[in-house]
Amino acid sequence: MTISSAVEKSLLSLHSATSLAAFWSAVQRVINAALPGSFIGVTLQHNPIRPMFVKWTRSIPDGLFDSEPLTKYLNEHRRSRFVRSSDVFPREGDLMKSDFFRQYMAPQKCMHAVGLFFWQGQRLISVIVIMRTAKQGAPTAPQMKLLRHLYPHFHAALRRLSSLEREHAPRVAFEEFIKRLPLPTILLRWNLKLIYQNQAAREFCALWQRGPQAARILKADAPVPREILEGCRELKRRWRQDRQSPPLRTPGGPSWKTLVHHPELPHLRATISLRQIASVGVTRPHFFIECEELLRSSQKRGPSPLPHLAQLTRREQQMTHLVCEGRSNQEIADEAALSLAVVKKYLHSIFGKLEVSSRSQLIALMR
Repeated sequence: MTISSAVEKSLLSLHSATSLAAFWSAVQRVINAALPGSFIGVTLQHNPIRPMFVKWTRSIPDGLFDSEPLTKYLNEHRRSRFVRSSDVFPREGDLMKSDFFRQYMAPQKCMHAVGLFFWQGQRLISVIVIMRTAKQGAPTAPQMKLLRHLYPHFHAALRRLSSLEREHAPRVAFEEFIKRLPLPTILLRWNLKLIYQNQAAREFCALWQRGPQAARILKADAPVPREILEGCRELKRRWRQDRQSPPLRTPGGPSWKTLVHHPELPHLRATISLRQIASVGVTRPHFFIECEELLRSSQKRGPSPLPHLAQLTRREQQMTHLVCEGRSNQEIADEAALSLAVVKKYLHSIFGKLEVSSRSQLIALMR
C-alpha cells in the first residue's frame, strides 16, 4: 500500500520511541497524519477491559463507564483488532444512550469512534482510540485500510516498550535493593522466574529448606522455597481478583503484601510485596521478597542475626535504639524533638514491621 510522506515521516518517531511519553507523542503524529483532526486516546494496563492508564489529546473527565456492551462484543469476537462504535452499538440511539458516548464522545462533539486493540495472548494490553465528529464522518474504507497497514507498526512499538521495561526493571529494583542490603532480598518476575537473589538470600533459602545444621555444611544453592512461591501465587490470585472490580488500587501498596512463615521454624519469615517497577508500563508487577530470621535459637552458632534494622527508616532506627536504652515515650519525644503522638505512631510502625507486640519483645529481638 502506498502511504503519504507525512505518514512515513511520522512512523520514524514511532519506531524510535523508547519511553511511554515518546510513544504517546508518536501515536498522535501518526494518527494526525493519517486521519487529520481526529480526537485520539491511548489506554494501557487493562483489567481486563477498564484501563489503569489513559491519555487523550484534549482534557476529558475522569470516571468509569459501563463496559458491559464492549465486553460482550469482545467475548463474541475474541481478539478483535479493530472495533467501531457501530459494531458495539449498531443502532445510533443505543450509542447515544451509552455511558461511553455521554462521558467521552458527546463532550468532544464526536459521533464516530474506532479502536485499535492490541493483545498479548488473550490479554488486552492497549487500545488506541480514534474519534470523529459527525461532519468528519466515520473512517472511510481507504482510511480503514491505512489503519490496518499501520497496526503492526503500533504493535511493534508496544512490544519494544515492553521489552525495554523488562530489561530496565532489574536495574531499577537493584537501586532499591542497595538501600536495604544486607537484608536478604529476592526479585521474581510475574511468572515467578528469578531475576535477582543476593548471597544473604541464598543462605536464607538454604536455611529454610535444610535447617541450620545442614545449611552450615552444604553450599547455599537452594532454590526459592515452595512455601514462598505459593505465597507469591496467592498474592497473584488476589491481585487478579481485585482488578476485576473497581476501584483500582496501585500494586505495591499496603494491600499487595503478604507474610509467609516457615511451617516448623517460626522465626523464619518472608515478606512478599508486589512492585510495579514502571508505574504506567505494559508489563505485569514483580514480586519483591524480603527474608528475615527474627530470633536466634539458643543452640545456634555462627553468623549474627539478620539485620532487622535494615527494614526501618533512619528515624525509626533512632527510635528503636532509644527504646532499647530503656527510654520512655516522653523521653524519646524530648530527645527527638517530637510530640508524644508522633512518637507513638513511629513505635506502632516499628512494631508492625518487626512483628512484635511489646517493647520487651522489641528489645529481645535487637539483642
